[in-house]
This record gives sequence, structure tokens and C-alpha cells, in this order.
Amino acid sequence: MKFVDVKEVFAEIPDEITLAISISGCPIQCKGCHSQYLWEDTGQELTPEVLSTLLDQHFGVSCICFMGGDQDPGEVNRLAHWVREISKVKVAWYSGRAKLATQIELSNFDYLKIGPYDESYGPLNVRTTNQHFYQVLDGGLHEITHRFWK
Repeated sequence: MKFVDVKEVFAEIPDEITLAISISGCPIQCKGCHSQYLWEDTGQELTPEVLSTLLDQHFGVSCICFMGGDQDPGEVNRLAHWVREISKVKVAWYSGRAKLATQIELSNFDYLKIGPYDESYGPLNVRTTNQHFYQVLDGGLHEITHRFWK
């Protein structure tokens, strides 16, 4: 699994300073996607060593978010588990799948966004969105999509 870029962002996860890692090779390829450059399988391999370096370079982030990775949810889960083991930062995953992948263990995550982008429903920050944003609490998913609405 490869990534193309990383950015410190403030709007992807409520109340968190997030290191968003843009993962390439997206198999979903939603119509109207704002990140079509992630459809191709390009970039640098995302490994635990690379993640460690990224966390060291971005001191002060409170959350790491895998933006994509739907081509290999098992690898996303493995990397999330690794982050949990070595760091105190929270872990999130933005998935374009309609349902949570079976390879995902909730205990490895604090936040999950699930759902493909459908331009007829709009993005996560509008009430009509088909996407769902969850906080993982007490081993379950608690929907907090409303936190994105204006």
C-alpha cells in the first residue's frame, strides 16, 4: 500500500490536529471525486518505519488518519494496530466502502468514516450526505456525522 502525501489538517476529525495520509490505488473511484490523483497506484510504500518517521516529523498531532486504503483494509488495520502500540495519537480511517471491511478491528481505531462519495448527496459536511462518521466508543460505533454540519 502506497501513499502520495501527508498534511496536517484540522477539519477531517473533530477536535483533533490530524496527520492525514493520502493513500493511492483507490479502487472505488467515486464520480466527482476531489482526489482523483489517488486512483493510480503511485507513491511511497507505507510501512511502520515510514509511519514512525512521519509521526516524528509532525510532533504535536493528536490523530493520524488513513485517507483511503480500500484496496487493502487488512493492511490499514495492521498499520492502525502498529500506531496504537507505539504511540498515544488517535487513529482514524476514511473509507469509501459502503460497509466497514470485515478485516477492520474496531479496537485499533478511534474514528471511522464509511461511505463512497455520491455527488447527488454531497460531502460529509452537509446534512444530505450518504457518508457516515463514527467515533469508536466502548467497542461500538457511535455516529457523530452531525459534528461536520454547519
